[in-house]
Amino acid sequence: MSQIDASMTQVLLPRLERDFAAPLANVSWVAVCYLLTLASFTPIFGRLADMFGRKLFYMAGFLLFIIGSALCGLAPDLGTLIACRIAQAVGAALITANSTAIIVMATPAEEHGRGLGLQSAAQAIGLGAGPAIGGLLLDTLGWRWAFWVNVPVGLTAILLGWLVIPRTRAISNAGGFDWRGAILIAPALTAIVAALNQVHAWGPTSPLLIACLLAGVICLILFVRAERRAATPLLDPALFRAPSFVLGNAANFLSYAVLFGVFFVIPFALIRIYDLSELSSGLRLSILPAALGLVAPLGGALSDRFGVRLPACAGMLLCIAGLGLLYAFLDGSAAGLPFVMLGLAAFGAGQGLFISPNGSAIMAAAPTEMAGEAGSALNVARYMGISAGIAGASSLLAFSLGRTTGSTLGIATSQLASASRDVLLMLICLAAVAMLLSARPGLAQPPANT
Repeated sequence: MSQIDASMTQVLLPRLERDFAAPLANVSWVAVCYLLTLASFTPIFGRLADMFGRKLFYMAGFLLFIIGSALCGLAPDLGTLIACRIAQAVGAALITANSTAIIVMATPAEEHGRGLGLQSAAQAIGLGAGPAIGGLLLDTLGWRWAFWVNVPVGLTAILLGWLVIPRTRAISNAGGFDWRGAILIAPALTAIVAALNQVHAWGPTSPLLIACLLAGVICLILFVRAERRAATPLLDPALFRAPSFVLGNAANFLSYAVLFGVFFVIPFALIRIYDLSELSSGLRLSILPAALGLVAPLGGALSDRFGVRLPACAGMLLCIAGLGLLYAFLDGSAAGLPFVMLGLAAFGAGQGLFISPNGSAIMAAAPTEMAGEAGSALNVARYMGISAGIAGASSLLAFSLGRTTGSTLGIATSQLASASRDVLLMLICLAAVAMLLSARPGLAQPPANT
């Protein structure tokens, strides 16, 4: 459900731009606020679940998610929709922070890989189905049903979870809670991404933009200081002393920024440039996550056999090739559309090759006793990458379309195609940096003491 929601929302954005007559900078917050909330609250809820037990938090997450989804479908304006998306994301963070731990708890040690593999398969199916389901709902029932469809699914999940998942108790040695870190992490991440997302609307020399950046940097510095002093920090600074952990998460951040930068710009291109229906656009966009899901097991197998560096670098190189095809053929011509689909497939396959080895390298770089904190850091980097990718793509697309518009509505096809290629060029550069980071020996070889 969470993966369907994350990928489906990207298909909704062109419709929301039209229905609310809102600029790109505002519409993108429907996706960005959700991801920022996930990044901010997932480590907090993971720690609280360690202290008070997982089942209650997990069930509460589903309840809050479906309430937020129902309110999103009732939202009368864009501001209300964004507020309801934040409530929905708090529920998603409660689910995300506990799902992996519950699977590990429910399976014997020798079957952990199988259990987590089934979870990854479910996530890949959700990510692939999201654009198609979103396009179908937009073409038939309207965008509000993209949120309402979560309600019956979530209620079923609550019933099954209550009957099946065993009650868990607090971990006896869980320790205290890092309140200072919890208070600082959300404003630090939000202020920085807000500045990136609003740079076109506010202007690069705007006092509001500068104040937002300063607030984000100050909160981030205070957060790091709080984590160093905390007895049980949300994100242990000791993790970041390992170069392989830092390099891996930097590459992780960039890969998801590139992935969701593509997820942001391609629906606008397919609907506005090629004049396709939402259903047709969603089905074509599903090629990307389908290729990612099919190739991801191969990436994991190759990393087990040849190490991290080869499949990770090959994956990013394939991503660059796919982005190159999109850059060359995203021009609105019918003859170029098959090459656009090929580019999406190649890009998805490259992401599939990259993600599993990268995640393995990150977790291998952390000491065994810090696996929980390492997973939290990985998720924060991932969600921040997604947020930054959407925000950066939105700002650059709006900037390329012109300061007076900031919207794809009423724009000539050639101008929108040119602006979309500007975004793709930025994503190619980010993918190249991720490939260079993955080629560093520090990512490929985890520390000996792990």
